[in-house]
Amino acid sequence: MLESYLKEAGVPVKWTREPGGTLVAEKVREFVLGSSIEGIFPTAELFLYAASRSQHVEEMIVPSLNQGDVVICDRYIASSLAYQGYGRGLDLEKVEQVNRLAVGGCLPDATIYLLLPIEVAWARLRRRNVADRLEQAGMELQEKAAQGYQEISKKDPAGLIFDAQIEIDRLAERIQDALRRQWSWFPEEKK
Repeated sequence: MLESYLKEAGVPVKWTREPGGTLVAEKVREFVLGSSIEGIFPTAELFLYAASRSQHVEEMIVPSLNQGDVVICDRYIASSLAYQGYGRGLDLEKVEQVNRLAVGGCLPDATIYLLLPIEVAWARLRRRNVADRLEQAGMELQEKAAQGYQEISKKDPAGLIFDAQIEIDRLAERIQDALRRQWSWFPEEKK
């Protein structure tokens, strides 16, 4: 919705996701989220996500930013901190170091955190009826990752926190309002 809003306002914007966003990164995504792999160790998982992120940053994000595009990325470093750090129990400082190396200083100007009670998030996942490997890992991992996101969002100077239980159009308006307050270039709401 944010991408559509910006495009309609004439802002050059690219939407992307992690893991993924490039051919190589999408292949890593298929592998690391595929339900067919078992027994992957948390540190190996961290490095796979970081490898995907590095490729994504160098091949897609930085070139897009250099040509003046706004880049909206679904997930980034906070996800590794939440899942591999809080969820898998890896040292948070090491997770941060690996990811800082992977992104080479390309950090977000804003991170939007959509917080939900774990039961609501879990119900939404089940309704999709397609679960990736992390989702199949069960409720305990999801609870730890959710707690991680809450902790990370409180400490993130670029973090914008929203209650994701509200109606989606209202949530989109709140996000747009927050970004408008943060950036003078952000388009005004159409009346």
